[in-house]
Amino acid sequence: MANQMDISVEKQPKTTVGEPVLANEKEKERQVYREIAQMDSFKLLVKKKKKFLFSTTILFLIAYIMLPVLTSFTSVLEHRVIGKITWVWVYSLSLFVMTIVLCEVYKYRAGKFDKEVEKIMKEYGDSK
Repeated sequence: MANQMDISVEKQPKTTVGEPVLANEKEKERQVYREIAQMDSFKLLVKKKKKFLFSTTILFLIAYIMLPVLTSFTSVLEHRVIGKITWVWVYSLSLFVMTIVLCEVYKYRAGKFDKEVEKIMKEYGDSK
């Protein structure tokens, strides 16, 4: 009987306490993700999210990069708007406004994306 016990212990992988369970759970999670990633609805969500994030990032970067470009290489923003206030101040203030607006738009869109994720998870659960 001692020999049978030794054989069963030798077949088990050399790990510390709790590792086989964690490794097994991680593999299950990876498999679930692989299955969800193959769904058309998930692929569409990823495509929409990438398109949104890419376009807003480009808009944000162009707007911010244009301030030092316009002030350094042109005199467009040096003209006065009201009193001693020049266009550079208006442009700079608009960057703050744009940042707040983009954050609010992102918050709104993230909520929509979260609802789509819930639909995808429900769809995945129903298929199992």
